[in-house]
Amino acid sequence: MTLDDLRVFVAACESGNLSAVARELSRTQSAVSQHVRRLETELGLPLLERRPRGVAPTQAGRILHRAAVQGLGQLDLALRQLRDLRTGDRGTVRITTGATTMRHFMTGAVVRFRREHPDVNLEFRTESSSRSCFDALAAGEADLAWVTIGAAVRGIEQRPVIELPWVLAVHAADPLAERTLIEPADLSAIHPIRLPGNSIARARLDGELGYLQGPTTSVADWDSAVLLAELGLGHAVVPALPGWRAADLPALRLIPIPALPPLPVGWAVRQWDALSPLAREFADSVSSHAEA
Repeated sequence: MTLDDLRVFVAACESGNLSAVARELSRTQSAVSQHVRRLETELGLPLLERRPRGVAPTQAGRILHRAAVQGLGQLDLALRQLRDLRTGDRGTVRITTGATTMRHFMTGAVVRFRREHPDVNLEFRTESSSRSCFDALAAGEADLAWVTIGAAVRGIEQRPVIELPWVLAVHAADPLAERTLIEPADLSAIHPIRLPGNSIARARLDGELGYLQGPTTSVADWDSAVLLAELGLGHAVVPALPGWRAADLPALRLIPIPALPPLPVGWAVRQWDALSPLAREFADSVSSHAEA
């Protein structure tokens, strides 16, 4: 029993005429009859009843016809979806990342990608840390993860896209606000607003500065840290994210800390070569916008 046998049989049931099926499929009537006989021989039951003006399915034929129509319909749908994935016209791209990534790194790329691929599903999953993003990739729950690049993770490939310089976010009335740059030694007296302990960015910063002393406030993301600094509730050492503009933050100052090594961010995947064309195109689009 082959798919070709089933397709010919379904066409014969729906047409009721073997000659018409032969013309439709550009085959001889003898070849059409051979497909049906092969099925009947394999199943040991007559499937078509020959009549003076054509053919009609037997009881066994009706059973097989119903099953074949459903099965072939699902198979044709799956084959179309696979062709779409191969050519990049449809499909789903699943992205996992932190809460602020969309705003700062992906807005322009998402708009462009959506215009170019209106039928593609984009699924975004927010995680609290890069480590959680790695877990989602490992579990097969995401295709791409935008992360802070860190130590090698088994089974995960990381590709840096850009490096973010560090800045000190302070209220405009803070004594440090008039500085043109901040040295690491200047941070010993600040009231730090810190990211969670499981953050790769926090671990990298602690490795450079040590644990900052004084009363602290902990937040889940960089935007929250900057907001608290703007309210005058502490000082935030944060990477300079795209989208933070002085005109939009009149009560805030972002002062460079050039002595700190920049923070690399970019993509993580299970295997680059195994990404769908859509996922690769999305990743390349985000990378281009971020680099620009």
